Amino acid sequence: MQITLASGSPRRAELLRLTGWTFDTCETRVEETRPEGEEPLARAVRLAREKASASARVCRENGVTLAADTVVAAGKRILDKPQDDGQAAEMLQMLRGGVHQVITAIVLTGADRQQVEACRTDVPMREYSPQEQADYIAGGSPFDKAGGYGIQDADFNPVDVDALNGCYANVMGLPLCHLVRAMRSMGYEPPADVPAACQQYTGYDCGVYEAILEGDL
Repeated sequence: MQITLASGSPRRAELLRLTGWTFDTCETRVEETRPEGEEPLARAVRLAREKASASARVCRENGVTLAADTVVAAGKRILDKPQDDGQAAEMLQMLRGGVHQVITAIVLTGADRQQVEACRTDVPMREYSPQEQADYIAGGSPFDKAGGYGIQDADFNPVDVDALNGCYANVMGLPLCHLVRAMRSMGYEPPADVPAACQQYTGYDCGVYEAILEGDL
């Protein structure tokens, strides 16, 4: 089976490798403007579909195309990648000590079929200090991440992982068990034990993978 990842994200590629599937990448650009009133889930699904379509046009691949889009939402406000230090500081201060939502939509296309999955994770942030926040911004890490942070950024540790009860990989940008569920619906089984590989990679003791794979979450 040929898989094409319609993304240039190194984090998504790292996560996809955990499945044991081999893949090629086809990075495409889509316009990420938001129609007025568009809800976070609708935006994630729309952009994932547009990425899948753009990949099919540009790379003309066969097999299965995997596209994903991740949205960080604080209430009804969608937080994109910060453009400068001021935006990064505003986002991190808004999220500090509270709970926000990360939504990733996955779109698989192939053999005249399209499968859509979506994952939501409530993300509790810790009470990081102003100095920790300033040092994180000065290091440049927020600027390629929606919401201005990465759950995997160990030096900053923005998320209160002990209070997290959801999919860690989703917050990184690719919910692997939702991907497995979608691929199984198309007749493809992963070579690896994905829950075990994900937990080993992230160091997170996941309590939701069975519910996801059984279709209950």
